Amino acid sequence: MKITILSVFYPFRGGIAQFSNAIFKEFSKKNQVFALNFKRQYPNFLFPGKTQFVDSKDDLGDIESLQLIDSINPLTFIAAKNKINDFQTEVLLVNYWMTFFGICKGFITKRSKAKIKIALIHNLIPHEKKNYDKFVNRYFIKQFDAFVVMSDVVKNDLLSYDGNARFIKLEHPNYEHFDKKLSKDEAINALSKKGIHIDTHKKNLLFFGLIRDYKGLDVLLDALSLLDDSFQLIIAGECYGSFEKYEHQIKRLGIENKVIVQNNFISDEDVNLYFSLCDLCVLPYKSATQSGIIAVANYFEIPVIASCVGGLAESVKDNETGLIVNQLNGKAFAEKINLYYDKEFENSFKKNISAKNKEQSWEYFCEKIIEFSKSINN
Repeated sequence: MKITILSVFYPFRGGIAQFSNAIFKEFSKKNQVFALNFKRQYPNFLFPGKTQFVDSKDDLGDIESLQLIDSINPLTFIAAKNKINDFQTEVLLVNYWMTFFGICKGFITKRSKAKIKIALIHNLIPHEKKNYDKFVNRYFIKQFDAFVVMSDVVKNDLLSYDGNARFIKLEHPNYEHFDKKLSKDEAINALSKKGIHIDTHKKNLLFFGLIRDYKGLDVLLDALSLLDDSFQLIIAGECYGSFEKYEHQIKRLGIENKVIVQNNFISDEDVNLYFSLCDLCVLPYKSATQSGIIAVANYFEIPVIASCVGGLAESVKDNETGLIVNQLNGKAFAEKINLYYDKEFENSFKKNISAKNKEQSWEYFCEKIIEFSKSINN
Protein backbone atom coordinates (compact mmCIF):
# COMPACT_ATOMS: atom_id res chain seq x y z
CA MET A 1 0.00 0.00 0.00
CA LYS A 2 1.19 3.52 -0.76
CA ILE A 3 0.87 5.72 2.33
CA THR A 4 1.66 9.42 2.61
CA ILE A 5 2.14 10.78 6.12
CA LEU A 6 1.66 14.54 6.30
CA SER A 7 3.20 15.74 9.54
CA VAL A 8 6.33 17.19 11.08
CA PHE A 9 9.43 14.99 11.11
CA TYR A 10 13.10 15.56 11.86
CA PRO A 11 14.68 18.16 11.97
CA PHE A 12 11.68 19.52 13.91
CA ARG A 13 11.71 18.54 17.54
CA GLY A 14 9.03 17.42 19.97
CA GLY A 15 6.58 14.63 20.54
CA ILE A 16 4.70 14.88 17.23
CA ALA A 17 7.92 14.54 15.25
CA GLN A 18 8.89 11.52 17.36
CA PHE A 19 5.42 10.03 16.86
CA SER A 20 5.63 10.57 13.09
CA ASN A 21 9.07 9.01 12.98
CA ALA A 22 7.81 5.90 14.80
CA ILE A 23 4.76 5.28 12.58
CA PHE A 24 6.82 5.91 9.43
CA LYS A 25 9.27 3.19 10.46
CA GLU A 26 6.50 0.74 11.30
CA PHE A 27 4.42 1.36 8.18
CA SER A 28 7.55 1.09 6.03
CA LYS A 29 8.06 -2.55 7.00
CA LYS A 30 5.20 -3.63 4.73
CA ASN A 31 4.25 -0.54 2.69
CA GLN A 32 5.66 2.21 0.50
CA VAL A 33 5.64 5.33 2.66
CA PHE A 34 6.22 8.97 1.74
CA ALA A 35 6.98 11.42 4.56
CA LEU A 36 5.70 14.88 3.65
CA ASN A 37 7.31 17.34 6.03
CA PHE A 38 7.25 21.06 6.77
CA LYS A 39 10.06 23.41 5.96
CA ARG A 40 8.51 25.99 8.30
CA GLN A 41 5.91 25.30 10.97
CA TYR A 42 5.57 28.77 12.46
CA PRO A 43 7.00 32.19 11.76
CA ASN A 44 9.58 32.79 14.49
CA PHE A 45 7.53 35.57 16.09
CA LEU A 46 4.69 33.09 16.75
CA PHE A 47 6.90 30.41 18.29
CA PRO A 48 7.18 30.71 22.09
CA GLY A 49 10.24 28.49 22.55
CA LYS A 50 13.92 28.93 21.86
CA THR A 51 14.06 26.88 18.67
CA GLN A 52 11.80 24.60 16.63
CA PHE A 53 14.64 22.30 15.65
CA VAL A 54 16.60 19.47 17.21
CA ASP A 55 20.33 19.54 17.70
CA SER A 56 22.85 16.86 16.79
CA LYS A 57 22.06 14.87 19.94
CA ASP A 58 18.49 14.34 18.74
CA ASP A 59 19.27 13.20 15.22
CA LEU A 60 16.19 11.28 14.09
CA GLY A 61 17.28 11.69 10.50
CA ASP A 62 17.34 7.98 9.72
CA ILE A 63 14.19 8.43 7.62
CA GLU A 64 13.85 10.51 4.50
CA SER A 65 11.23 13.24 4.44
CA LEU A 66 10.49 15.99 1.95
CA GLN A 67 10.66 19.38 3.65
CA LEU A 68 8.20 21.25 1.49
CA ILE A 69 5.30 22.85 3.37
CA ASP A 70 5.36 26.39 4.71
CA SER A 71 2.32 26.82 6.95
CA ILE A 72 1.74 30.40 5.75
CA ASN A 73 2.63 30.04 2.06
CA PRO A 74 -0.30 28.69 -0.03
CA LEU A 75 1.98 28.04 -3.00
CA THR A 76 3.63 25.27 -0.97
CA PHE A 77 0.18 23.78 -0.26
CA ILE A 78 -0.30 23.29 -4.00
CA ALA A 79 3.18 21.81 -4.36
CA ALA A 80 2.44 19.40 -1.51
CA LYS A 81 -0.84 18.34 -3.10
CA ASN A 82 1.03 17.61 -6.33
CA LYS A 83 3.61 15.47 -4.53
CA ILE A 84 0.84 13.43 -2.89
CA ASN A 85 -0.73 12.85 -6.28
CA ASP A 86 2.59 12.07 -7.99
CA PHE A 87 3.20 9.36 -5.37
CA GLN A 88 -0.19 7.86 -6.31
CA THR A 89 -1.13 7.86 -2.65
CA GLU A 90 -3.67 5.29 -1.57
CA VAL A 91 -3.89 6.37 2.07
CA LEU A 92 -3.18 9.94 3.16
CA LEU A 93 -2.60 10.04 6.91
CA VAL A 94 -2.53 13.55 8.38
CA ASN A 95 -1.36 14.23 11.93
CA TYR A 96 -3.43 17.00 13.53
CA TRP A 97 -2.71 18.59 16.87
CA MET A 98 -3.22 22.35 16.53
CA THR A 99 -5.81 24.45 14.71
CA PHE A 100 -3.06 26.78 13.44
CA PHE A 101 -2.35 24.09 10.81
CA GLY A 102 -5.99 23.31 10.00
CA ILE A 103 -6.37 25.46 6.88
CA CYS A 104 -3.04 24.35 5.47
CA LYS A 105 -3.65 20.64 6.01
CA GLY A 106 -7.32 20.85 5.07
CA PHE A 107 -6.48 22.59 1.76
CA ILE A 108 -3.83 20.01 0.86
CA THR A 109 -6.11 17.10 1.76
CA LYS A 110 -9.13 18.45 -0.12
CA ARG A 111 -7.19 18.86 -3.34
CA SER A 112 -5.27 15.61 -3.17
CA LYS A 113 -6.38 12.55 -5.12
CA ALA A 114 -5.58 10.09 -2.34
CA LYS A 115 -8.08 7.24 -2.33
CA ILE A 116 -8.55 7.32 1.45
CA LYS A 117 -8.00 10.36 3.65
CA ILE A 118 -7.54 9.80 7.39
CA ALA A 119 -6.82 12.39 10.08
CA LEU A 120 -4.91 11.13 13.10
CA ILE A 121 -6.12 13.59 15.71
CA HIS A 122 -3.90 14.14 18.73
CA ASN A 123 -5.89 17.16 19.86
CA LEU A 124 -8.94 18.81 18.31
CA ILE A 125 -9.93 21.50 20.82
CA PRO A 126 -6.74 23.33 21.87
CA HIS A 127 -5.68 23.74 25.48
CA GLU A 128 -5.01 27.39 24.71
CA LYS A 129 -8.09 28.37 22.73
CA LYS A 130 -8.24 30.83 19.83
CA ASN A 131 -11.30 32.55 18.34
CA TYR A 132 -10.81 30.78 15.00
CA ASP A 133 -10.73 27.21 16.39
CA LYS A 134 -14.32 26.21 15.58
CA PHE A 135 -14.22 27.55 12.03
CA VAL A 136 -10.90 25.87 11.26
CA ASN A 137 -11.90 22.53 12.80
CA ARG A 138 -15.12 22.42 10.79
CA TYR A 139 -13.21 23.07 7.58
CA PHE A 140 -10.52 20.52 8.43
CA ILE A 141 -12.90 17.70 9.42
CA LYS A 142 -14.93 18.03 6.19
CA GLN A 143 -11.95 16.97 4.11
CA PHE A 144 -11.54 13.47 5.58
CA ASP A 145 -13.13 10.07 5.13
CA ALA A 146 -12.26 8.84 8.61
CA PHE A 147 -10.32 9.56 11.79
CA VAL A 148 -8.00 7.96 14.33
CA VAL A 149 -8.33 9.15 17.94
CA MET A 150 -6.40 8.12 21.05
CA SER A 151 -8.77 9.09 23.86
CA ASP A 152 -12.46 9.36 24.62
CA VAL A 153 -12.04 13.10 25.02
CA VAL A 154 -10.88 13.53 21.43
CA LYS A 155 -13.53 11.07 20.24
CA ASN A 156 -16.24 13.16 21.90
CA ASP A 157 -14.77 16.38 20.54
CA LEU A 158 -14.82 14.89 17.05
CA LEU A 159 -18.43 13.73 17.38
CA SER A 160 -19.45 17.19 18.60
CA TYR A 161 -18.43 18.46 15.14
CA ASP A 162 -19.65 15.48 13.14
CA GLY A 163 -21.94 13.02 14.87
CA ASN A 164 -21.55 10.57 11.96
CA ALA A 165 -17.76 10.67 11.79
CA ARG A 166 -16.16 7.32 11.07
CA PHE A 167 -13.33 6.67 13.50
CA ILE A 168 -11.20 4.13 15.28
CA LYS A 169 -9.86 4.61 18.80
CA LEU A 170 -6.38 3.28 19.54
CA GLU A 171 -4.14 3.76 22.56
CA HIS A 172 -1.02 5.89 22.18
CA PRO A 173 1.92 3.45 21.78
CA ASN A 174 4.92 3.76 24.04
CA TYR A 175 8.00 5.55 22.75
CA GLU A 176 10.88 3.11 22.39
CA HIS A 177 13.68 5.08 20.73
CA PHE A 178 15.33 6.32 23.93
CA ASP A 179 18.40 4.81 25.54
CA LYS A 180 17.83 2.06 28.08
CA LYS A 181 16.90 2.70 31.68
CA LEU A 182 19.82 3.02 34.09
CA SER A 183 20.09 2.48 37.80
CA LYS A 184 19.27 5.55 39.86
CA ASP A 185 22.91 5.93 40.88
CA GLU A 186 24.12 5.69 37.27
CA ALA A 187 21.64 8.36 36.18
CA ILE A 188 22.55 10.69 39.04
CA ASN A 189 26.27 10.27 38.31
CA ALA A 190 25.75 10.97 34.60
CA LEU A 191 23.81 14.16 35.34
CA SER A 192 26.44 15.21 37.88
CA LYS A 193 29.03 15.14 35.10
CA LYS A 194 26.78 17.56 33.20
CA GLY A 195 26.71 19.91 36.19
CA ILE A 196 23.26 18.84 37.42
CA HIS A 197 23.47 17.66 41.01
CA ILE A 198 20.72 15.45 42.44
CA ASP A 199 20.51 14.49 46.12
CA THR A 200 20.89 10.71 46.16
CA HIS A 201 18.90 10.30 49.37
CA LYS A 202 15.71 12.07 48.31
CA LYS A 203 12.43 10.80 46.90
CA ASN A 204 12.52 12.13 43.36
CA LEU A 205 9.41 13.51 41.66
CA LEU A 206 9.65 14.41 37.98
CA PHE A 207 7.78 17.08 36.03
CA PHE A 208 8.88 16.49 32.45
CA GLY A 209 8.30 18.16 29.10
CA LEU A 210 7.40 21.56 27.74
CA ILE A 211 6.12 23.88 30.46
CA ARG A 212 2.85 25.57 29.56
CA ASP A 213 0.16 27.06 31.76
CA TYR A 214 -2.31 24.22 31.20
CA LYS A 215 0.19 21.65 32.49
CA GLY A 216 -0.28 22.84 36.07
CA LEU A 217 3.27 23.18 37.35
CA ASP A 218 1.96 25.74 39.84
CA VAL A 219 -0.30 23.06 41.34
CA LEU A 220 2.64 20.69 41.76
CA LEU A 221 4.73 23.39 43.44
CA ASP A 222 1.90 23.94 45.92
CA ALA A 223 1.88 20.19 46.57
CA LEU A 224 5.64 20.12 47.10
CA SER A 225 5.32 22.80 49.79
CA LEU A 226 3.07 20.39 51.73
CA LEU A 227 5.48 17.46 51.49
CA ASP A 228 8.32 16.93 53.95
CA ASP A 229 11.98 17.52 53.18
CA SER A 230 12.56 13.94 52.05
CA PHE A 231 11.06 14.94 48.69
CA GLN A 232 12.57 16.87 45.81
CA LEU A 233 11.07 17.86 42.47
CA ILE A 234 13.04 17.77 39.24
CA ILE A 235 11.56 20.12 36.61
CA ALA A 236 12.97 19.12 33.24
CA GLY A 237 11.70 20.95 30.20
CA GLU A 238 11.66 24.24 28.37
CA CYS A 239 9.14 26.86 29.46
CA TYR A 240 7.03 28.33 26.67
CA GLY A 241 6.74 31.84 28.00
CA SER A 242 8.35 33.22 31.12
CA PHE A 243 9.46 30.95 33.98
CA GLU A 244 9.54 33.98 36.27
CA LYS A 245 6.13 33.37 37.83
CA TYR A 246 7.23 29.88 38.89
CA GLU A 247 10.45 31.28 40.36
CA HIS A 248 8.38 33.72 42.43
CA GLN A 249 6.12 30.91 43.57
CA ILE A 250 9.10 28.74 44.59
CA LYS A 251 10.51 31.59 46.67
CA ARG A 252 7.13 32.49 48.18
CA LEU A 253 6.58 28.88 49.26
CA GLY A 254 10.12 28.59 50.62
CA ILE A 255 10.89 25.40 48.67
CA GLU A 256 14.09 26.46 46.91
CA ASN A 257 16.00 23.58 48.52
CA LYS A 258 13.44 21.04 47.22
CA VAL A 259 13.40 22.04 43.54
CA ILE A 260 15.90 21.35 40.76
CA VAL A 261 15.15 23.24 37.56
CA GLN A 262 16.41 22.42 34.07
CA ASN A 263 14.51 25.03 32.05
CA ASN A 264 15.63 23.84 28.63
CA PHE A 265 14.59 21.32 26.02
CA ILE A 266 15.76 17.87 27.10
CA SER A 267 17.58 16.08 24.29
CA ASP A 268 16.68 12.48 23.49
CA GLU A 269 20.16 11.54 24.67
CA ASP A 270 19.29 12.69 28.21
CA VAL A 271 15.67 11.55 28.55
CA ASN A 272 16.63 8.20 30.07
CA LEU A 273 18.69 9.96 32.75
CA TYR A 274 15.71 11.87 34.14
CA PHE A 275 13.33 8.92 34.03
CA SER A 276 15.93 6.59 35.53
CA LEU A 277 16.48 8.73 38.60
CA CYS A 278 12.84 9.47 39.43
CA ASP A 279 10.37 7.46 41.49
CA LEU A 280 7.27 9.12 40.11
CA CYS A 281 6.30 11.21 37.10
CA VAL A 282 3.66 13.77 38.04
CA LEU A 283 1.20 15.34 35.58
CA PRO A 284 -0.95 17.95 37.35
CA TYR A 285 -2.54 19.01 34.04
CA LYS A 286 -5.48 21.41 34.01
CA SER A 287 -6.61 20.14 30.60
CA ALA A 288 -5.47 17.23 28.44
CA THR A 289 -6.37 14.82 25.68
CA GLN A 290 -3.73 12.10 25.93
CA SER A 291 -0.11 12.57 26.89
CA GLY A 292 3.07 11.54 25.16
CA ILE A 293 4.80 11.95 28.53
CA ILE A 294 2.82 8.99 29.87
CA ALA A 295 4.00 6.96 26.86
CA VAL A 296 7.59 7.82 27.79
CA ALA A 297 7.01 7.02 31.47
CA ASN A 298 5.51 3.66 30.52
CA TYR A 299 8.55 2.79 28.43
CA PHE A 300 10.77 3.34 31.47
CA GLU A 301 8.20 1.63 33.75
CA ILE A 302 7.79 4.73 35.91
CA PRO A 303 4.40 5.09 37.67
CA VAL A 304 2.45 8.29 37.06
CA ILE A 305 0.31 10.47 39.27
CA ALA A 306 -2.02 12.55 37.11
CA SER A 307 -5.03 14.81 37.38
CA CYS A 308 -8.41 13.46 36.33
CA VAL A 309 -8.77 15.56 33.18
CA GLY A 310 -9.15 14.70 29.53
CA GLY A 311 -7.84 11.30 28.57
CA LEU A 312 -5.26 10.97 31.35
CA ALA A 313 -7.48 8.67 33.40
CA GLU A 314 -7.67 6.36 30.38
CA SER A 315 -3.88 6.20 30.09
CA VAL A 316 -3.20 5.82 33.81
CA LYS A 317 -5.07 2.92 35.42
CA ASP A 318 -5.89 4.16 38.91
CA ASN A 319 -4.34 1.98 41.63
CA GLU A 320 -2.77 -0.25 38.95
CA THR A 321 -0.20 1.72 36.94
CA GLY A 322 -0.47 4.99 38.84
CA LEU A 323 -2.80 7.21 40.79
CA ILE A 324 -5.46 9.61 39.57
CA VAL A 325 -6.11 12.84 41.48
CA ASN A 326 -9.72 13.99 41.33
CA GLN A 327 -9.19 17.49 42.72
CA LEU A 328 -6.86 19.92 41.01
CA ASN A 329 -5.07 21.45 43.98
CA GLY A 330 -1.80 21.06 45.83
CA LYS A 331 -3.32 19.35 48.88
CA ALA A 332 -4.92 16.60 46.78
CA PHE A 333 -1.68 15.93 44.90
CA ALA A 334 0.38 15.91 48.10
CA GLU A 335 -1.99 13.34 49.61
CA LYS A 336 -1.71 11.04 46.59
CA ILE A 337 2.09 11.34 46.52
CA ASN A 338 2.29 10.43 50.21
CA LEU A 339 -0.17 7.56 49.65
CA TYR A 340 2.07 6.12 46.91
CA TYR A 341 4.99 5.86 49.32
CA ASP A 342 2.98 4.91 52.40
CA LYS A 343 1.31 1.99 50.61
CA GLU A 344 4.56 0.98 48.87
CA PHE A 345 2.90 0.78 45.46
CA GLU A 346 6.12 0.89 43.45
CA ASN A 347 6.69 -2.83 42.75
CA SER A 348 3.09 -3.71 41.95
CA PHE A 349 2.62 -0.65 39.72
CA LYS A 350 5.81 -1.35 37.77
CA LYS A 351 4.77 -4.98 37.27
CA ASN A 352 1.41 -3.81 35.89
CA ILE A 353 3.08 -1.27 33.60
CA SER A 354 5.37 -3.98 32.23
CA ALA A 355 2.38 -6.19 31.41
CA LYS A 356 0.53 -3.29 29.78
CA ASN A 357 3.54 -2.34 27.64
CA LYS A 358 3.29 -5.60 25.73
CA GLU A 359 -0.11 -4.49 24.42
CA GLN A 360 0.96 -1.01 23.28
CA SER A 361 3.31 -1.61 20.39
CA TRP A 362 3.72 0.52 17.27
CA GLU A 363 3.22 -2.66 15.24
CA TYR A 364 -0.28 -3.18 16.68
CA PHE A 365 -1.14 0.52 16.28
CA CYS A 366 -0.17 0.65 12.60
CA GLU A 367 -1.71 -2.72 11.73
CA LYS A 368 -5.06 -1.52 13.09
CA ILE A 369 -4.87 1.65 10.99
CA ILE A 370 -4.20 -0.44 7.87
CA GLU A 371 -7.16 -2.71 8.67
CA PHE A 372 -9.35 0.34 9.30
CA SER A 373 -8.32 2.01 6.03
CA LYS A 374 -9.20 -1.13 4.06
CA SER A 375 -12.68 -1.16 5.58
CA ILE A 376 -13.53 2.45 4.72
CA ASN A 377 -14.66 1.96 1.15
CA ASN A 378 -16.41 -1.34 1.89
